[in-house]
Amino acid sequence: MDFPNRFTPEEVGLLADDQFFRKKARIMENVRGLLDATHGALTAEVRAARLATPTGFDSSKCQFVKGEHLEQFPYQYLDYPKYFSGDEKFTFRTLFWWGHAFIFALLLEGPLIKRYKKNLVDRYHRVAGQDLHLSLAPTLWEWKHGEGYTLPIAHDRKAHIAAVLAERPFMKIARFVPLDDRRVRDGLIPHLACETFRAMGPIITP
Repeated sequence: MDFPNRFTPEEVGLLADDQFFRKKARIMENVRGLLDATHGALTAEVRAARLATPTGFDSSKCQFVKGEHLEQFPYQYLDYPKYFSGDEKFTFRTLFWWGHAFIFALLLEGPLIKRYKKNLVDRYHRVAGQDLHLSLAPTLWEWKHGEGYTLPIAHDRKAHIAAVLAERPFMKIARFVPLDDRRVRDGLIPHLACETFRAMGPIITP
């Protein structure tokens, strides 16, 4: 008789592991602490910056989100600064995606998008070479990176980046930091977030 719902020995080991979810809970609490610290650090960055923001932008607004199913993996993120209003977006997201990476992403859409795209092209070499990537996805909500998903913003790719930008109604620039990176182990997420926000600054300043 076939038993299609049998467990493998590895799965039985996981089923019997009564520590896994306790460890997961501690990790997620630590991630939330890092996001809280990131919010504090970014608040100082935003207050010190001159930003080209949409009408109605409020620099005090932020959002913390926690979930279990970003393509089957747990996640947490901070949106700050945060502005969503219909099709208009001006948001910097710090995302922890279990099994994947910490991702720092600038999400831009709306009436100012032509200005942001022009800023990136005109100030390209101030932004390039800092481990930033332009999303190629047809949506702002795709978080994978690599060939077919993202294009590195490298000094020798200005023409390619400009051509891709010209056809897009929105812009997503992201930095992906592997979870085994020493800076993640050392809890330097607030520093990395601020560093990335500053690297993206030429795109969103007057």
